[in-house]
Amino acid sequence: MTNNTVPTRKPARPHFSSGPCAKPPGWAPEKLATESLGRSHRSKIGKGRIAYCLDLIREMLQLPDSHHIGIVPGSDTGAVEMAMWTMLGAKPVTTLAWESFGDGWVTDAVKQLKLDPTVIKADYGQLPALDQVDWSNDVIFTWNGTTSGVRVPNGDWIADDREGLCIADATSAVFAQDIPWDKIDVLTFSWQKVLGGEGAHGVLILGPRAVERLESYTPSWPLPKVFRLVKGGKLNEGIFTGATINTPSMLAVEDAIFSLEWVKSLGGLDAAKARANANAAALDKIVQERDWLGHLAVDPATRSNTSVCLTVEGADTDFIKKMAKLLEEQDAAYDVAGYRDAPAGLRIWCGATVDTADVEALGPWLDWAYASAKAA
Repeated sequence: MTNNTVPTRKPARPHFSSGPCAKPPGWAPEKLATESLGRSHRSKIGKGRIAYCLDLIREMLQLPDSHHIGIVPGSDTGAVEMAMWTMLGAKPVTTLAWESFGDGWVTDAVKQLKLDPTVIKADYGQLPALDQVDWSNDVIFTWNGTTSGVRVPNGDWIADDREGLCIADATSAVFAQDIPWDKIDVLTFSWQKVLGGEGAHGVLILGPRAVERLESYTPSWPLPKVFRLVKGGKLNEGIFTGATINTPSMLAVEDAIFSLEWVKSLGGLDAAKARANANAAALDKIVQERDWLGHLAVDPATRSNTSVCLTVEGADTDFIKKMAKLLEEQDAAYDVAGYRDAPAGLRIWCGATVDTADVEALGPWLDWAYASAKAA
């Protein structure tokens, strides 16, 4: 049942955007370290803070020493395209797509790189047939489909004896879902998702097989400076120890450090995953109690615990815009309309930086917005 009586209790932090996402609880700009601001990123303190950020990422993701971490330009998109443009072309390519960002990597492979890839697709809310993947190919996929709310259930489908590279866009999965690093050759993400950081910077993680590819293969197409990961035929190690390709925002670096230290204060990766799971469970309870709400991802085994996408009975895009506008005007929920290319619906971010109590408080507000939009 729904009604248009305005609820009395609001989420304390109504930030449910799927990127940039909610800041960690307790965040405030004056809490950021400032000694690196106004200094060169190549100064001792600048390189030191970037290196510290990389060390925290390694510790919090429980990343093995075999994998390299670098901060690159262009957010997650830049990191994925850097991997595609520097490594693809040596082997046949398979691309998986079940939402808009996966479709974007298909477009890059087909229209820009002209690689004639094998394309395995599924509709929004579904997962492609993972058993169709040929691991003699390089394989590109989104670990968690941010715009569909569908994730891969685990890494069991990734072959241990793969010949090709496993390239995973995991921007809305890291710090919330299990990543089997022995299965991953390239992984990308951005601070603006589960860490609640700022945009414009991507993180590129390379396993040993990715490094081997970079050092043994030169693409036939030219590479712009910001994509060049190899120097003199060898991996440019400086990129992965704090000497970034171009100038990063030290303010964004300090913001990421704040979030990573917050994750560490919780108890690390397991605690961050537990928070996301609790938030997703709280939202699922809201859905189960309402016959007009549903999950776009029907199968719980492949349903995201971060970018949770919901269907709304009888809603079209205009109706969803009305609901989202009503919620924002009341400061009850910000930025909850589904992605522009996705089926009409709501998208509620449930990552670790969101408090479960705020998700729980959202239910009556969704009732109110639904009833009010219907009555308008």
